[in-house]
Amino acid sequence: MNRSPSPPGSGYPARHEQARGQADHHDHVRLLRGARSAVVPGPHDPRGVPLPARLWLRIPVLLLLVALGLGLTAGSIAIPIAAEHRPSGSSTLLGLLQAAPLLLVALRPLAAWRIAGAGLLLGVLQVHGEFWPWPVTAFLAQLLILFFVAMSSDRETLLGVGAITIGGLILPAVLFGMPAWFGAILAGLVLVVLAFGDAVSGRRTAEAILREQEELRRQDLARQAVLEERARIARELHDVVAHHMSVIAMQAEAAPYKIPELPEEARHTFHVVRDAAREALTETRRVVGLLRSDDEGAERAPQPGLDRLDDLVSGARRSGLAVSVDVVGVPRPLAAGVDLSAYRIVQESLSNAARYAPGARVLVEIRYGADRLDVGVADDGPRSTPAESQGGGHGLVGMRERVTMLGGTMEAGPLPEGGWAVTASLPYGTGVP
Repeated sequence: MNRSPSPPGSGYPARHEQARGQADHHDHVRLLRGARSAVVPGPHDPRGVPLPARLWLRIPVLLLLVALGLGLTAGSIAIPIAAEHRPSGSSTLLGLLQAAPLLLVALRPLAAWRIAGAGLLLGVLQVHGEFWPWPVTAFLAQLLILFFVAMSSDRETLLGVGAITIGGLILPAVLFGMPAWFGAILAGLVLVVLAFGDAVSGRRTAEAILREQEELRRQDLARQAVLEERARIARELHDVVAHHMSVIAMQAEAAPYKIPELPEEARHTFHVVRDAAREALTETRRVVGLLRSDDEGAERAPQPGLDRLDDLVSGARRSGLAVSVDVVGVPRPLAAGVDLSAYRIVQESLSNAARYAPGARVLVEIRYGADRLDVGVADDGPRSTPAESQGGGHGLVGMRERVTMLGGTMEAGPLPEGGWAVTASLPYGTGVP
């Protein structure tokens, strides 16, 4: 099928030309804004360059800048006087304008570039018909200043700085006697320095963003670990609470049958207790039911306590640990929450010792005090190289959550003689009786 050509001024070519014209206009606007930001001082000026954060790195960089500034300034003054026999007064003034701003670049990079650029332009206007209108040291100082400007400025300002440096310094030098091919080389050097500085700045920015994201990820993982451990604690305590509430309901139901002559008021009280226990049990199951859905089978087993400590120690010994147990004081019945938490603390500590200190000697100490239970697990360090962790868990987070829930205290950390220790103190009066 034949298609008639689009009339001039209509169709895709016209739209393409319009879009290209808009893009060119936008580039011109960006260039003008960048040139204005580069030339006109204002609050947009960067207040410094991104120096190393560590003090032991920052001080040498600053000292190096000071040394370069003083040396290049001295060279910019001495070269015209000694090599070209120019007047000392004007040479000193131009040398200070062209290279001394390098001393200012760490604090005000754009201001340093403006002063040095003005000095280089005055040098071009003063010298006519020469191949090279500036001292070499002055142009080196300008390149260093451009590098720091590129590190500290935005892309738009950087575009203006590059355009003004090439058009306002190198082009006049070409017009006043510098060969065009040499001016092209200098322009290329300027562009390379600006691109390199911008690349270094972009890398530093990317690294800062990555560090921030890594910190956020670490915080998210820690928060997730806390939530997971709280959900696990809630599932475990649900079984403990459900057991005791069931006992209350059954005893309240059976009491009127065990005591036939029970007064009607007491009988009514037992009925109220039974109904309240059943309602509390129903509400507890409803609230915690969603937490149990992912691990329903595992939650059917009775919750462990210190009565199963021997089984736990035997499993740790089979994994290669040399575990010894020391029980201090007279064992006593513990609240279900305290008993369960003490078991979990020992369990997680032994698991961590097997993972990070294989073959270590481990001492488990259970101390029954007057008003609290103290649990301690300490190892003396690995006997072999630990296997690389594949992500691991959040054992310390979980232990701290349990101890905090019971109103106790916990400490964990390396031992001076080597190894690792975990100690927890759990009040007897906290927990489910």
